[in-house]
Amino acid sequence: MAFILQLMVIILSTKIAGDVSVRLGQPSVLGKLIIGVLIGPAVLGWVQPSEIISAFSNIGVLLLMFFAGLETDIKELNNNRTSSLSVAVGGIILPLLLGYITGIIIGMETAHALFLGLLLSATSVSISVQTFKELGQLQSRESTTVLGAALVDDIIVVISLAVMMSFLSTEEVKMGMVILKKVVFFALVILIGWKVVPWLMRKLSALQVTESVISIGIVICLFFAYMAEYFGVAGIIGTFAAGIAISRTEFKKEVEKKLEPIAYAIFVPVFFVSIGLSVSLDGIMSQLVLIICLTVVAILAKLLGSGFGAKITGFNWRSSAVIGAGMISRGEVALIIAAIGLEEGLLSQTYFTSLVIVVILTTLVTPPLLKALLKK
Repeated sequence: MAFILQLMVIILSTKIAGDVSVRLGQPSVLGKLIIGVLIGPAVLGWVQPSEIISAFSNIGVLLLMFFAGLETDIKELNNNRTSSLSVAVGGIILPLLLGYITGIIIGMETAHALFLGLLLSATSVSISVQTFKELGQLQSRESTTVLGAALVDDIIVVISLAVMMSFLSTEEVKMGMVILKKVVFFALVILIGWKVVPWLMRKLSALQVTESVISIGIVICLFFAYMAEYFGVAGIIGTFAAGIAISRTEFKKEVEKKLEPIAYAIFVPVFFVSIGLSVSLDGIMSQLVLIICLTVVAILAKLLGSGFGAKITGFNWRSSAVIGAGMISRGEVALIIAAIGLEEGLLSQTYFTSLVIVVILTTLVTPPLLKALLKK
């Protein structure tokens, strides 16, 4: 019963907050993120974290990236593969370096400082995708490069985390197996997406049941997400690949038209709000300077690192800045890494809350920054 009431509050408040944000000249996603902090435990306490909210949130972000895949031009994605690689590498090296130096300066142990750098290297483009979509730029070269860079970023950060855990954790991590699983995953994605998905869509769309096309689209989306998680890759990468696979079929428009209202009415708003539910203001004043410094480092590291990666592959300064801004949001990916670090002893509880707030702030700053850069 409590969840029903909370879901009602989430849906109503996100729509109102999104409208207010647009009226103030900002993308609606900014208002939805801020309202998550306001109605969460940090301020009003109307919505509390729970397993069912987490489940709805996970579905929301998976669907968000699924739609990004549906609207991605695979030819454009392939054309920008060099730029995407350069953006990803630049967006990892600089945050890793600056994060490590910052960690040492504030008195962290070497291992913890390295983990901080790795945490700041993570990227979650789900918020950037929504912002690009709202601004009508989802199929632009900048957006496509950011999406491609996010794929590479996820692979490098996951493997780097495995390497770090193999040296610093008590559990043995077999690097060969970690890399092999990633290779197998992408090989399966290409094979299934290229050959199986179009055939499956045609066959099962003929079933004499209601909404067969949208149903099989959801099944493929969830299967790719499960496969990604099974092979140690983020589920959002799986659903992005599923979207690309379905976009190559004649059912693309029907899946998008019928699934989008469900996603944006229920699941996606819960995802936006769930990010804000992680915020806690307990003891924040004592770590305010640390939070500000880490936030500035986190924003500049991606903006400059990824932006430089774009610039050296032929983008002009404005487009490079847009790409750098699109890589700033750490979102749910960094929150997951932070939780892993805390569990494995790679992140002190002292810094956990501060880093969660830093992750939230990088997520909040992305939409208005992208709006300002794209407006010019």
